[in-house]
Amino acid sequence: MLLHPGKTKFEHLDTESQKIMFDTIAFFEKKGKNKLTDDDRNLVWYADFLEFVKSEKIFARLMTPAGYGPADARWDTSRIAAFTEVLGFYGLCYWYTYQVSSLGLGPVWMSGNETQKQKAAALLNDGHIFAFGLSEKEHGADIYSSDMVVTATGDGGFTATGRKYYIGNGNKAGIVSVFGKMADGSGYVFFAVDSQHPNYKLVKNVVDSQSYVSEFELVNYPLTQNDILHTGDAAWDAALNTININKYNLGWGSIGICTHAFYEAINHAANRNLYGKFVTDFPHIQDLFIKAYARLTAMKLFALRATDYMRTASATDRRYLLYNPMVKMKVTTQGEHVINDLWDVIAAKGFERDMYFKMAAKDIRALPKLEGTVHVNMALIIKFMPNYFFNPGQFPEIPTYNQPVNDSFLFNQGPTKGLGKIQFHDYSKAYDACNLPNVNLFKEQINLFKESLLMAGPDAAQQKDIDFLLTVGELFTLIVYGQLILENAALYNIDDAMIDQIFEVMVSDFSGFALQLHNKRSSTPAQMEYAFKMLKKPLADANRTQKIWNQIYSLKGAYEMAK
Repeated sequence: MLLHPGKTKFEHLDTESQKIMFDTIAFFEKKGKNKLTDDDRNLVWYADFLEFVKSEKIFARLMTPAGYGPADARWDTSRIAAFTEVLGFYGLCYWYTYQVSSLGLGPVWMSGNETQKQKAAALLNDGHIFAFGLSEKEHGADIYSSDMVVTATGDGGFTATGRKYYIGNGNKAGIVSVFGKMADGSGYVFFAVDSQHPNYKLVKNVVDSQSYVSEFELVNYPLTQNDILHTGDAAWDAALNTININKYNLGWGSIGICTHAFYEAINHAANRNLYGKFVTDFPHIQDLFIKAYARLTAMKLFALRATDYMRTASATDRRYLLYNPMVKMKVTTQGEHVINDLWDVIAAKGFERDMYFKMAAKDIRALPKLEGTVHVNMALIIKFMPNYFFNPGQFPEIPTYNQPVNDSFLFNQGPTKGLGKIQFHDYSKAYDACNLPNVNLFKEQINLFKESLLMAGPDAAQQKDIDFLLTVGELFTLIVYGQLILENAALYNIDDAMIDQIFEVMVSDFSGFALQLHNKRSSTPAQMEYAFKMLKKPLADANRTQKIWNQIYSLKGAYEMAK
């Protein structure tokens, strides 16, 4: 399942998409690890990467919906996933400039403003980047409270005044899609501005990074009707629907980062001799690698399966609205666990200036905190829990979906309300189809959790206690996570040893969250009893772990980035 720059063929993609991946890998391999790490340490703006993107028209092909750009341009989530994984593999800053460009374009492609669409397509073709002007310094993710104000001038035009904060690409963006409010109280508005306009004041880069994460100010910025993308409820929906599309990319950035770090860790440990043994001979080191490998494999299986549901979504099938934030929230937090385990292996080597790992250890922390914190996404996910467990719907089977077509529905998602009404297919089918020791143990935990919701569910006070609900949400998301992993393990013919190893980790994680629930100040005696019953010890199997270890050890020397 792991990306290998020299061996992965991207066979699920069409020829032109494969070339994008190969060309991008070749760019970074030619750049070399020394230049990569030097640029990171010295906060060098990645002009070389953007020049490469421009010359190959990569962003133009990946971020222009069909009909607006080059012949092979389309918004194809399968190849976007592959591309963002590659970018994460080489550095978060390269992933980030793609990510915030994609966010900035969302409100444009969702609008009926053909002038701005044609302008965006032309700018993409010329190699420009884009920005998403949503958050503000005083309000953060609380976009209800926006202080960006658009005022009608009386002659059919408008002016915009206000500040935005933490806006990636805000220094160079050809179009910044900006969210604000109308001064007359008529509602929200999304509009397009140019970062090079004299009334656009670039305040500063708010982070120490190669990326430019800007604070900017608009001072009586002149707007015409052609600059307005959305008004009223449509502006609100465009903000959330844009994030719905793009938060998914955070999981793929995390997968890429973890994969590169994994290669460095195994290469170091397998070649380091301490006390007469190689580091990889120590049982606790093997265990750390096995847990990291299982988590990383699970991350990719889940994210790939979520892709299928995103690409086949429709107005009557909105299951992606559960799976997509989980790619953002669960995959990225699992990435932190992977790096933590690998860091215990690689130890002090992970601090060295010429290691990718030092970048990985720093950058992996960012992904759970972007596009809404884990807490914000968990609050969203909990809304789906009643229907997921107690009111399943009927849906056709969704296959692996890698067709080279435009994902048009993503720009026509409709109103963002009604999340509590969304139904899901019966999760138990995926679990019932698998008969493995740790999967069966996990099923026992699921049944106890579901029973606890009926017999000892959160009371009125607990339903307002975010701290309590976050732990309930962690248990719920593990069940959804396992479901899609099992669905995809069947589609990708993952062997039983790997599946059971993944669920050994998941049983342990579930028990950890059950213990947290038991120890919450507000948990009732009945809830504590159920939580105690959910505590299960994973089932060990020496033959299985040896088989997984052999797979891991075979990666020794498989990849190392050229200096």
